Amino acid sequence: MSPAPTRVAVMGAGSWGTAFSVVLGDAAPSTSVTLWGRRPELCAAVQSRRENPDYLPGVRLPDALTATSDPARALDGAAVVVLAVPSQTLRAGLGQWAPHVPADAVLVSLMKGLERGTARRMSEVVREVTGAGPERVAVVSGPNLAGEIAERQPAASVVACADAGAALRLQALTQTPWFRPYTTPDVVGVELCGVVKNVIALACGMAKGLGYGDNTAASLVTRGLAETTRLGLAVGALAPTFPGLAGLGDLVATCASPRSRNRTFGEQLGRGRSVAEVAGATRQVAEGVTSCESVLQLARAHGVDMPIVEAVAAVVRGEATAGEATGMLMGRAATAEHAHD
Repeated sequence: MSPAPTRVAVMGAGSWGTAFSVVLGDAAPSTSVTLWGRRPELCAAVQSRRENPDYLPGVRLPDALTATSDPARALDGAAVVVLAVPSQTLRAGLGQWAPHVPADAVLVSLMKGLERGTARRMSEVVREVTGAGPERVAVVSGPNLAGEIAERQPAASVVACADAGAALRLQALTQTPWFRPYTTPDVVGVELCGVVKNVIALACGMAKGLGYGDNTAASLVTRGLAETTRLGLAVGALAPTFPGLAGLGDLVATCASPRSRNRTFGEQLGRGRSVAEVAGATRQVAEGVTSCESVLQLARAHGVDMPIVEAVAAVVRGEATAGEATGMLMGRAATAEHAHD
């Protein structure tokens, strides 16, 4: 007798939630995947057309995937609950869904943001709202541009969980011939890398919009990684995470790709548009915009200097233009900081 299928609920029908549903559906035919979306009309389109016309048009979704706008139906009997909503909506959404989440389900965060006001990582919010222990909360992160993942281009990622057994089970649920997950216990480091790289990508986009070239981009990526590492080590992350897939890998992809929401958002800022103007013309959330102040809050609480993040936050607040932010960075007083710091 074949084993009962593993039921997975993916809460969030945006581009990354949908792409991750493709991974789950391809990894194991016995996995039953239900995609929850806020809008009934989008869920109906996913069901009838086998594609997500708003976020991943033209990408064929697995036949076994179902979609619903009813959270109770999506969560019913789920062994794994994947959370793929904008970071600033997580606490409210999860508060509504928590009564329907099975008590033994593993909760997986795909989100790359810090909560405004509290500077909480998403796994911390999940644990606060649900009461789940660290052995039930995992994070998936890495160089995972949703469009490329959905197109089944070769990629790798990281599954982080304090419980090695849970991480290995999630690894098995998501490994395909084109998607290779690795495991780590470093939830803190993996999450912080995913958050800060969005802010650095905004900076790289601004540089592109200003007409600067590859030297500028490489400098921002390298120094951005240094800032991320300093913050991560200060809050208890593990050093090997930062030059790995969740650190350098995700940073390079997000800063270099025209498919990156944060990079393209930053490019528009570099061309002189305001945050409100760019946001009004963009369907999807640029997490670096919503998280940069929280990153600064966390950095200041731990005495960590993050000049690139400071400059980006000034632009997001409307206190500086992208060009003025460049001057802020290049005009900093010389210090004893070394190239490897």
